[in-house]
Amino acid sequence: MVLTLKGMGMGAADVVPGVSGGTIAFITEIYEELVNSIKSINLESVRKLFKGDVATFWRSINGNFLAAVFLGIMISIFSLARLLEHLLHQAPILVWSFFFGLIVASAIYIAGKVQRWKVNKIIALLVGAAIAYSITILTPAQTPETWWFLFLSGALAICAMILPGISGAFILLLLGKYQFVIEAVGNLNFTVLAILALGALVGIISFSNVLSWFLRKYHDMTIAVLSGFMVGSLNKVWPWKQTTQTFLDRHGEVQPLVQRNLLPADFAAQTGQDPMLIQTLILAAAGFALIFIVEGLTRSRQKR
Repeated sequence: MVLTLKGMGMGAADVVPGVSGGTIAFITEIYEELVNSIKSINLESVRKLFKGDVATFWRSINGNFLAAVFLGIMISIFSLARLLEHLLHQAPILVWSFFFGLIVASAIYIAGKVQRWKVNKIIALLVGAAIAYSITILTPAQTPETWWFLFLSGALAICAMILPGISGAFILLLLGKYQFVIEAVGNLNFTVLAILALGALVGIISFSNVLSWFLRKYHDMTIAVLSGFMVGSLNKVWPWKQTTQTFLDRHGEVQPLVQRNLLPADFAAQTGQDPMLIQTLILAAAGFALIFIVEGLTRSRQKR
């Protein structure tokens, strides 16, 4: 049940463009086990399954762990997709401020996993931040809805999902498929979901092998880069934004295409909207505090 709740946290984060399920996995102390468990789904383990040795296959892939976590992810995606879409439309400043505080605290927490900070690790953090920032300023594209592109979208989005700071939902946004996928989830379009799931399966198994190798060989450097990813992603979740370009989606509704970040005073002056500074600070503080509350509960449970 605890693992399923952690999975639900990952799923809730993955629905929001700019927030990564990998961040929640790190906070709840299941990140490396998750990566290594996914990596264990390989030809050797699958061969055991086809030979009828289901019990050995299940143990070799840490099946109970994966089943609990992915159950939680699916519960959140199917139950929270429409709610989060509604909240982002009705109160974007408040939603983004909560996640801003969440990510700041997460970056501090994950950076604390590095044993000793040296010049090379600081450089690795800066490189990670630069990469994530560069991704956040890319302009979302309008792309085809063919099966091969949906497969590719699923593969790329799932790789981002297990990287702290880089959101799978944001990758879908860049690929022009976020709204399309949210609608497919809400309408239970199983054809689209099956193609995305197949792409995600291929992508996550392939990428987890690469990530597991880096964590095993260059643990602290990898953690430093992942911390940088989170710092760089803060550009995406800055609460006060002004839309400079829009586009019409396939339903004829206006959607933001390019946005720029503003200071609260500039936001009020240029948009005529209330920046809700007090509410924003409260929610950012709540997001910040939540990380260390969850971390404290996790550490207490581990000691017991």
